[in-house]
Amino acid sequence: MRPSPKDLLDAGPMTRFQWGAVAVCVFLNVLDGFDVLVMAFTGRAVSAEWGLSGAQLGLLLSASLVGMAAGSMLVAPWADRVGRRPIVLGCLVLASAAMLLSSFSQTATQLGVLRALTGVGIGGILATSSVISAEYASRRWRGLAVSLNSTGYALGATLGGLLAAVLLGGPGWRSVFLFGGVATATAIPLVFWRLPESLDFLLVRQPAGALERVNGLMARLGHSPLDRLPALTGAPPSLGAGFRELLAPRLRRSTLLLWVAFFCVMAGFHFVVSWTPTLLVRAGMSGVQGITGGTLLNLGGMFGAALLGLLAARYALRNVLIGYLAATAVLLAVFLAATSAPGLAFTLGGLVGMFVNGCVAGLYALTPSIYGPSVRTTGVGTGLAVGRVGAILAPTLAGALLDGGWTPQQLYLAAGVVFLATAAVLTLLRVPSPVAAPATAASPVKEL
Repeated sequence: MRPSPKDLLDAGPMTRFQWGAVAVCVFLNVLDGFDVLVMAFTGRAVSAEWGLSGAQLGLLLSASLVGMAAGSMLVAPWADRVGRRPIVLGCLVLASAAMLLSSFSQTATQLGVLRALTGVGIGGILATSSVISAEYASRRWRGLAVSLNSTGYALGATLGGLLAAVLLGGPGWRSVFLFGGVATATAIPLVFWRLPESLDFLLVRQPAGALERVNGLMARLGHSPLDRLPALTGAPPSLGAGFRELLAPRLRRSTLLLWVAFFCVMAGFHFVVSWTPTLLVRAGMSGVQGITGGTLLNLGGMFGAALLGLLAARYALRNVLIGYLAATAVLLAVFLAATSAPGLAFTLGGLVGMFVNGCVAGLYALTPSIYGPSVRTTGVGTGLAVGRVGAILAPTLAGALLDGGWTPQQLYLAAGVVFLATAAVLTLLRVPSPVAAPATAASPVKEL
């Protein structure tokens, strides 16, 4: 019997076409990294122009995270019904338009609404592009393909900070938003030209013209065409049913464990990247040294996600992720103790950034393997939405604890405990066997 198209893709070598699809997704994440953190880069200038209070600036900083949660939860799941590619294109239009309009904002309220809309677009892109990367990568290189998306996000954040510093010293904060909007808009023709529709989606949903589209993809993958599409054993779920399926008996355990993991990892990640420069200063370092430590976190993150992907090509991804979580916990426990030796502290800061970013990348890479193609984007998007709740709450909770008398060392120790607990949670997660990925919503999942 001829292997299925998905089996051929899973077992075969990565082609130039497959790496091209992954590269487009990485580029989208570079743009998203810039667009998400643009408010952090421009916050001081915006606050000075409009005379904003700390609370008002905090709302602006949180607006995009709220939008991202909505985009991951409410927009990304539509990719399981109408296709991955149309959702990416629609979200790019929304994000670029909102960024461009942000550069013309006249009030904080206008900017806040536009930041939320930008977040909606980015939330849809992040969830869908991660799924496309996973679906077009072979089994061996799937972890690296999805991890590279997180590398792109960290690269966008780092380059965005450097570019913002130049633009803020010249044209001003509005030019930073304008640049981000134009750059995001340039991705629309790139996606239209180079990003293929998901092969899994076409095989499971079988929209009009699916056979011709599948055979076009098979030719680009170097395989012979199909005579007919494989028969479906059950109708794909509707949007609402897709959400319900995540908590059906077959998937409930995995879904709940992933939600806990996303909440904890995103909370810990955003605490670390948000508070590290400030906490380093509180621990006795200078303001410049605090900023240096925060920059090294982002630089380390670019390497951490790629390294995780390379390790996942040889070892089980879940086990690699558990190792990353444990290493992050240890590094956080000793990080601030080294502030008396700046060189050592900066080295540890780079390692913290490498491993904490790798934890996020690992969850992005692991989650698509848990769900079948008919609910895959719904599962990833919902997990990301739960994670955004942790991302929004953690920096605020850290500030409250700091005001309540907690020391920086105690905060880092608490974050380390969160990462260690997440590692324990993931030991309970059952990862589907790579030889028995479900073809339809009704297919059983063979678990290890």
